[in-house]
Amino acid sequence: MRRCPKCNQQFTDEWLTFCTQDGTSLVEVEVSPNEPPPTLLRPPMPPSVSPAEQPTLDMPGGYNPPPVQFSAPPSPQPLQSGWMPPPPPPYPSAPQQSLAASSFVLGLISITLGWCCSFGLVTSPVAIALGIVSLVQIKNNPTKYGGKPFAIGGIITGGLYFAILALIILLYGIGFILGGMR
Repeated sequence: MRRCPKCNQQFTDEWLTFCTQDGTSLVEVEVSPNEPPPTLLRPPMPPSVSPAEQPTLDMPGGYNPPPVQFSAPPSPQPLQSGWMPPPPPPYPSAPQQSLAASSFVLGLISITLGWCCSFGLVTSPVAIALGIVSLVQIKNNPTKYGGKPFAIGGIITGGLYFAILALIILLYGIGFILGGMR
């Protein structure tokens, strides 16, 4: 336990080294184990003392502004001048190439696997249509859509399937006609 030699107030906190009333260094006081620590009570202030004149726990020489009546906070005004945080940086995004890539893939499928069971009769027109739609999107909004080579490749491979199919039908028809003349 520690005691202030100036105001005789006792403190039980071990970490405290100065008096909270007047700032004087505290002195160690021996306490008997049977006796409880004394309780300090401050006498009540006479009714003639106003609340502003009553003592506080503040250090001497500290400034205490007078109490202010509560008022509603002012409405926030937009800053006319001053620092504003910068906007977040734009995230780089790659242009969408999904239609163009699917057109190219379906065009390749129609040329390679499309001959089996005439599967290319389904994939080839879809490849051509997706390629045309993709080219229109790329023309209207080139920053959002990309993959022009894929779209052109899909149209070419889809058209190539129909060209080869037409050539096969033509040769088969010519052979059929020439074989029937004998």
